[in-house]
Amino acid sequence: MNKKIILVAAAVLAFSIMAACGKAEDKKPASGNNHASHPASSGQENTEKLTGNEKTEVENMEHGDGHSGHGAESAPATKDLNVSFSFPTGAAKADENTEFTIRVTDKNGKPVDKYEVNHEKLLHLIIVNHDLSFFNHIHPEFKGDGTFTVNTSFPAGGDYKLFADFIPTGGANTTLSEWVKVEGKEGKHVAIAVDTKLVKEVDGKEIELIMSTAKPKEDVTLTFNIRDSKTKKGIDSLQPYLGAVGHVVILSEDANQYLHVHPIDEKATGPDAKFATSFSQSGTYKIWGQFQQGGKVFTVPFVVNVK
Repeated sequence: MNKKIILVAAAVLAFSIMAACGKAEDKKPASGNNHASHPASSGQENTEKLTGNEKTEVENMEHGDGHSGHGAESAPATKDLNVSFSFPTGAAKADENTEFTIRVTDKNGKPVDKYEVNHEKLLHLIIVNHDLSFFNHIHPEFKGDGTFTVNTSFPAGGDYKLFADFIPTGGANTTLSEWVKVEGKEGKHVAIAVDTKLVKEVDGKEIELIMSTAKPKEDVTLTFNIRDSKTKKGIDSLQPYLGAVGHVVILSEDANQYLHVHPIDEKATGPDAKFATSFSQSGTYKIWGQFQQGGKVFTVPFVVNVK
């Protein structure tokens, strides 16, 4: 009898131990799943191909200004924000001044009302056409309720891509874009050609671009050497443009990858203006450098091959 009791007790004890082990194992996958559903914030943004008026988040990498990824944990993720561009008549018309509206909302459709001042402005608007032959960098006025307005014109009909570049309060640099159709006669499409020589003349100035490397996924320093086109003497009287010696915007050939790069030394006055960035992948890129002298802003474009 005693043996039977002992055997039953042993069986009960063994069953209890097995059940406890089973419960402990069940907890492990649950813990792992919870972790997987909250990926760490990395500051990276998605790059997607666009068709029609589809919106996307585009790659936005900044170096030298300390904003990259700042406050990403507490701010709404870029994927949770949306931008819309609306025209009073439904669409802009070529070669006509038009005021249009830019509205930024969160994933619930609530307007985003608070922004950090980013190089003297709350929002930078970059406009390019389908072949990147047209470039415009302007600054809409904030009206509240997540809404900005701007008055501008488009030189010809066709497809244009609009980039809204901003920092929501407490958040990281964010860039949202959309293709829009402008009514009117389209300009001739010009294939993007890589510059064989990285020297351009603009407004009586000769600007040479020197790249420390042209390989993808490597840190690269872009040096713009600015000199007088006649005397070849270096210009050291550059004035601050939006709080810095200059600004650089870079787009991939298909306009899917966007970089807004700020200078390494914002207080530089020339003749060299240096910018640090990197290219995530190989391909053809168009670079626009913007500088100011004598109260006038001048823009110089270059097309480079990264491989």
